Amino acid sequence: MPKDFTHFNPQGRAQMVHVGDKPISERTARAAARVLVNETTFRLIQSGGTKKGDVLTVAQIAGIMGAKRTPDLIPMCHPVIICGADITLQLNEQDLAVEIEASVRCQGQTGVEMEALTAVTTAALTVYDMCKAVQRDMTITDVRLLSKSGGTHGDYQREEQP
Repeated sequence: MPKDFTHFNPQGRAQMVHVGDKPISERTARAAARVLVNETTFRLIQSGGTKKGDVLTVAQIAGIMGAKRTPDLIPMCHPVIICGADITLQLNEQDLAVEIEASVRCQGQTGVEMEALTAVTTAALTVYDMCKAVQRDMTITDVRLLSKSGGTHGDYQREEQP
C-alpha cells in the first residue's frame, strides 16, 4: 500500500490511524455544498411555504447534528469533541440554489474536515427531504472542503474556480 494512505495497515487492511502521540491544537475546517432546485421549490423555501416547515432552519440544525455524529457514519473517523459548529444556508436566486457552508472547530489531536463535510451533506439531504414532496429531481452538488487549519499537515485553502 502507498504510504500516502494512512488508513491502511502494512497488510493493506483498514485501520484507524493512531493520533494519541499528536499534540492537542486548535483545528478548524470549512466546507460547502449546494442544492439545485426548480423555481417552484425555490419560492416555497423562500416563503416558508413547505408542509414540513422552515426548510433552512431545520437544515441548519440537521447540519449541526451531522457534525456531531460524524464518527457514527464514517468508520475510520475519530470521535472529536467539537468546540463549535456554524452552518449557514443562503438562497441564491440567480442559480435557483440553496448554498450551504459549515465551519467546525475543535481543540484536539485530529482535524474536523470530515465533520464539516458531513455537516453540509446532512444539511443538503435535509433540504432534499423537506422539499421532495414538490420536487424529486433536485441535485445535491459541489460538496467540497473550503479550508482547514491546524495539525501536522498544515493549513489548506481551496482556490475556488470562477
